[in-house]
Amino acid sequence: MEVNEFSREANGGTELMLRRLHRSLDAGLLAKFQIIPSRIREIDPHRKTVLWLHDVPTEETVALKDAAYRKQFARIVMVSDWQMQMFHIFYGMPYSECIVIRNGIEPIPPLPKPDLHEVINVIYHTTPQRGLQLLVPAFEHVLARFGRLHLHVYSSFDAYGQPELDAPYAPLFEHCRHHPNITYHGFQPYDAVRRALQQSHVFAYPSIWPETSCLAAIEAMSAGNLVVAPNYGGLFDTCNRCALGYQWTEKPADHVAVFADALSDAVVRLRNDPAGCQSHLDAQKGFHRSFL
Repeated sequence: MEVNEFSREANGGTELMLRRLHRSLDAGLLAKFQIIPSRIREIDPHRKTVLWLHDVPTEETVALKDAAYRKQFARIVMVSDWQMQMFHIFYGMPYSECIVIRNGIEPIPPLPKPDLHEVINVIYHTTPQRGLQLLVPAFEHVLARFGRLHLHVYSSFDAYGQPELDAPYAPLFEHCRHHPNITYHGFQPYDAVRRALQQSHVFAYPSIWPETSCLAAIEAMSAGNLVVAPNYGGLFDTCNRCALGYQWTEKPADHVAVFADALSDAVVRLRNDPAGCQSHLDAQKGFHRSFL
């Protein structure tokens, strides 16, 4: 398995995908290929090299502008159509050199969830820089309006073996720890997060991060959660209108307000139209099967 200084201790989506690939495919077949998940360090001249890109165009990927450099790769695999368009637009990368293979997960069987009229469990299970600072004030606004909500936060750079990067978010984490309707879980093993998704009703994701794809949203859909997320980056590809989506905005205060409205809509739907919500979740489940 290809690792680098970032992925060696990491348990993020890219690393989970790579480990699943190695569990699923024949070891003899895998031995014939060098599969690089995003960060290019060394090329093995004795194997076919596949670049499995999970990044957007950045300094890490700028060498891909060079057609001669790209010839090192037998194929460049993207994880969403939006991501492939970005590399085509910014780097002039021909579509003929790429292929889109969407991310996949092990299915999370939906289980009976807590009574919606007792508590609606809201979950955030990705790293903090992606939008947690917007979620907390939006959640507090919706809680004050409707009551009987609880936010579960599974978020830490410890997922990437870099807990020191949590420092700027320490006050936010502390706020969550002392809030009666928020539980801060920090980093937890993947199986614990999967179980939490089976007991939650809504994945709340006011994303400010240009996701190429979003495993957190795929997992949430699989476990029978409504997804509240913007039309930003690859989230539209990932959710395909299954999310209770909203127009993204770059202004934090406006984003909090717009997201609070979208989250409020999810709460109203869950409590006032459970049959309609179940129909939505059934359709969402059908779409989600394309990620297995």
